[in-house]
Amino acid sequence: MNTLKLNDLLLKVSEYNNDEKDLIKKAYAFAEEIHRGQKRQSGEDYIQHPLNVAYILADMHADTDTICAGLLHDTIEDAREDPNVVKQHIIDTFNSDIGFLADGVTKIRRMNFLPKQDQNMANKQKLLVSMAKDIRVIIIKLADRLHNMRTLQYKSEFKQKENAAETLSMFVPFAYYIGAYIMKNELEDLSFRYLKPEEYKRMEELRQKIDNDSNHCLIEMLSKINEVLSDNNIPHEIKVRTKNIYGIYKRLQQGYRLADIHDLLSLKIMVNDILNCYQTLGLVHLIYHPIPRRFKDYICNPKTNLYSSLHTTVFGADERLVQTQIRTFEMDKIASYGLTTYWDIHKGNAREVMQEELKNKFQFYESLDEILHMSKDTKIFINQVKSELLNDKIYVYTPSGEKLELPKNATPIDVAYRIHSEIGNTMVSATVNENIVDIGQTLKTDDIVRIITDRNAEGPKEDWLNHVTTAKAKRKIKEAIRKA
Repeated sequence: MNTLKLNDLLLKVSEYNNDEKDLIKKAYAFAEEIHRGQKRQSGEDYIQHPLNVAYILADMHADTDTICAGLLHDTIEDAREDPNVVKQHIIDTFNSDIGFLADGVTKIRRMNFLPKQDQNMANKQKLLVSMAKDIRVIIIKLADRLHNMRTLQYKSEFKQKENAAETLSMFVPFAYYIGAYIMKNELEDLSFRYLKPEEYKRMEELRQKIDNDSNHCLIEMLSKINEVLSDNNIPHEIKVRTKNIYGIYKRLQQGYRLADIHDLLSLKIMVNDILNCYQTLGLVHLIYHPIPRRFKDYICNPKTNLYSSLHTTVFGADERLVQTQIRTFEMDKIASYGLTTYWDIHKGNAREVMQEELKNKFQFYESLDEILHMSKDTKIFINQVKSELLNDKIYVYTPSGEKLELPKNATPIDVAYRIHSEIGNTMVSATVNENIVDIGQTLKTDDIVRIITDRNAEGPKEDWLNHVTTAKAKRKIKEAIRKA
């Protein structure tokens, strides 16, 4: 068990920020006072948990307010005083942002509820409402969950499985939504380890075997690609990656054979600019034959969490399929840390830029915002979050090439309202992949959906509500029916 000290956190912060260390020291002293005498189930002092959470955030180069909130995130819940009094004390001692962030990740006390299920739903609703106002709330919560999962061995088996299931169903999707792949992969593997320990061990051994067996292939490919890029004066760096344990398990559960998992092995090539990405792609294809259907251009067509890269699966050395990911150095940072990368890119006003990017570029935010406005009822809210945000996704295209992220079982009606309310209200028919379809038909990934409208259309009908999955479509249809 590694014991962290305040100085370890300050050294980590000093790697990217030498200002405002006094505020971090002050937050640590405040948290230490509140948690004095409290122990974790491991037997260590409770202060180790918030200190580790703050360290995880510092590893992402988080701003000072976020690190302070990481240190203080359990003080409102654990203090013997009224939570509102403690929150106000934090605001008065530090600032309103730190107070909001610390409160945003604080659970509602059990005494306010009878069933535990109601309390859990209210906590999730509170977290998501806070997250919509400031994305740093979910980042702190993810860091909190990551440290708890790293130390889950001290919990009972029941608690281990309960926490692991919740992590996999809720926190992994949100790590994906903000593009924090490193955190997502670790949370997946840790959850899998406790949910299915025997399967985890088997997959861990399989992954190790894959690493050993593919070592020669990857070294040979790395050497050849290094040589050809250097000969063409392309500054670069190459990393080797094997798919994470849970990722391998999930693919096998979907019916794939090991040999058919095209991204089992990956070479990540980082270059200086976008032009060099495409030049590198051509050079790789000159050495290794590509599989055409396995080429993806996420630079021209980024994922909905801003992930950008070129993916090409090639026939590598030793007759192995190897996925090559080609991206700029900045794209690689975003691919690893997602929205949190903005702390590095926009040091002075990162929080404002993160929130603005969230609203304008991350499609899940529009869904979350709609869900927040659809109902005050906690149960309806949580059920919509589960179906629209935490369920499987499909990705469809408009005829102009815009990619839309939608819940599984979405229909052309959902597409129409996602594009614009007026398009939904004047929709008369739709085509999918150039074929006329029923507007209530279920869509699948990679469908191209064209919405046909008529200004003189009667407007949405009540039975449309039986064929939509998104909160926005439900709300707009009800509004239009009421007006009619």
